[in-house]
Amino acid sequence: MLTTTKGIVLHHFKYGEKSVIAKIYTQKFGLQSYILNGVRNKKSKNKAVYLQPLSLVEINAVHKEKKGLERVKDIQLYFPFNTIPFDIGKVSIAFFLAEILYKSIKEEEPNEYLFEYLNNTIKVLDLAESGYTNFHLLFLANLSKHLGFYPQKPDNLGSLKIYFDMQEGCFVNLQPFHNAFVEPPISTLFFDVFGTNFDAMSALKLTQNQRKILLKTLLNYYSLHLSNFDNLKTLNILEEVLS
Repeated sequence: MLTTTKGIVLHHFKYGEKSVIAKIYTQKFGLQSYILNGVRNKKSKNKAVYLQPLSLVEINAVHKEKKGLERVKDIQLYFPFNTIPFDIGKVSIAFFLAEILYKSIKEEEPNEYLFEYLNNTIKVLDLAESGYTNFHLLFLANLSKHLGFYPQKPDNLGSLKIYFDMQEGCFVNLQPFHNAFVEPPISTLFFDVFGTNFDAMSALKLTQNQRKILLKTLLNYYSLHLSNFDNLKTLNILEEVLS
């Protein structure tokens, strides 16, 4: 059946001489693999733009009842980016987050809440004029809600000395007996990241070193709760560009 759906491009690779296979997280069907024929033709150079990481696209494709590769009849941008392709910092963030999503989203079922979260936050990145160096931290923190391991956290810390127990996903007053925990004061910054909204991301004052440590901590947290979550190819590029 020929169906139209919105989607978010996560990854693509060559298929044959002139085609590609694209992994796209769609609004109606969840994660899907699509064949796009002729995308690598000279006449179709403009379509390469549609396959950039995190591109927000509208797809017209044949969807069969049996799972497998679907064939795209037409693909268009439903929200053309204004800044991401022209800002090296935003490009690096987009490549990094697309790889995170590619490794963490496996469901081939629709999830309207997850799709809307991704759709809205990607637009936030594109529209941000400045102060987006903490965007990827907030993105990962809030994405964990949709992946099922958002931390249990008190409303405020007061003057308590706390640890973040990565294994149990909670903030505690006593050092855990295992090694998967975050010590103060990084645990306090970790708490702040999970409590900051995107409209206040520039107000989260972090040094370059703190940002690097927090990202490493978040990735370790993800690794504990997701399988095959390692060997991120875009991490070094992101850290170099944002440093």
